[in-house]
Amino acid sequence: MKILIAGAGEVGSHLAKLLSNESQEVTLLDKDVDSLMVIEEKYNLMTAEGNPTSFASLKTAKAGAADLFIAVTTSETDNIVACSMAHKLGARRTVARVDTYEYILPENDEYFQSLGIDQRIYPEYLAAQEIISAMRYPWARNRFEIHDGEIVIVGVKIRENAPVANMKLRDFGSAERSYNISAIKRHHETIIPRGDDTIQPDDILYFSTTADKVDNLINLCGKAVNHIHDVIIMGGNKIAVQVAKEADPDEFSIKIIEKDQQRCEKLTELCPDCQIVKGNGRDIEFLLEEGIDDTDAFIALSNNSEANILACLTVKDYGVKKTIAEVENIQFVTEADNLNVGHVINKKLIASSRIYQLLLDADVASAKCMSLADAEIAEIVVHEKARITRSQVKDLDISHDVTIAGLIRDGKGISVTGNTLVRAGDSVVVFYLNGAMRKVEKLFS
Repeated sequence: MKILIAGAGEVGSHLAKLLSNESQEVTLLDKDVDSLMVIEEKYNLMTAEGNPTSFASLKTAKAGAADLFIAVTTSETDNIVACSMAHKLGARRTVARVDTYEYILPENDEYFQSLGIDQRIYPEYLAAQEIISAMRYPWARNRFEIHDGEIVIVGVKIRENAPVANMKLRDFGSAERSYNISAIKRHHETIIPRGDDTIQPDDILYFSTTADKVDNLINLCGKAVNHIHDVIIMGGNKIAVQVAKEADPDEFSIKIIEKDQQRCEKLTELCPDCQIVKGNGRDIEFLLEEGIDDTDAFIALSNNSEANILACLTVKDYGVKKTIAEVENIQFVTEADNLNVGHVINKKLIASSRIYQLLLDADVASAKCMSLADAEIAEIVVHEKARITRSQVKDLDISHDVTIAGLIRDGKGISVTGNTLVRAGDSVVVFYLNGAMRKVEKLFS
């Protein structure tokens, strides 16, 4: 697949890295020669110097031959214009990163399609959705619902007192439970586990199960049920605004702490159901005055990843049940997990995941980023004569960096065992490590 990425910033660079690992034919277009040189030295891809909103530059970069054109510059307007121009030149599919909520509303789909833009990605909105999910299910590190919740992926950190701690996976699997452990995050590595692997304390296990069995994982993992109502958000950025807009005020009482007076005034207009307080969310004495010791959840959304991590670690000492940190430095995501920060949000990973799903040569209903920086989930519809239908799962010779997490048949979620036979028409949930996308494609070809 020929892919042209416009914008060598953090999102474009991360996406280029992922795609180069998948042996795609990737070209990165940007005006900044120095950025392109650094990326070209690191990854297996081509670069092109030029302006993404210039027809001449797009032609030089062969935008007309692109199967997928992705515009992720820092300018929303440039992304929209570049996608429209690339479509005019012949690009098959286009994706634009946007910064305006109105642009992703379904009623505006027809307009953007008329411009030649197939999909818009708004990272702040996606991050807000993940934060709200994290508050609704505070015992889980991550929760992803597939196919309207028929299959649920739940990431849970295992403590020493958890019933599953020190258990071999083969023993876990032999018990009559409707769960699969699709992946294990251990220190700096994500692994697809096998029967000989042992569940260790401090592992983050990624369970896949059906919606009606999710709550059973709470006791299995030694977790307590906590309900989140009172929430403090440190930082009044776009993610905070989206959380305020999407959250039900009857479910969550939200207080936003922001240092800048002008931003506070704007937040008062944008978030009428929230309490807006001017102050420094890193000052523990100030937080105590604002009731941090009676707060259920603390969400750190400042523009400083280190400050967000430290703030979350600090408030845990005051009894906060759930902490969520925006960590924009991808290299810090794993470190934050190891430090027991809580739930980690990274816009680049979320945006990249939504774009990543377009690369599968199959009907992908959804692909969720696991916030691990090195793994993906995809829901793929099985076609007639696909390789995956030829034998039972245990006989498919699936690569060790791919696992089948579950499937949806006739609209209902089903747990997968070695004896499961996948049928045409099923929607299969696949968990795979970065670099294994081609193996997934072959399984469904």
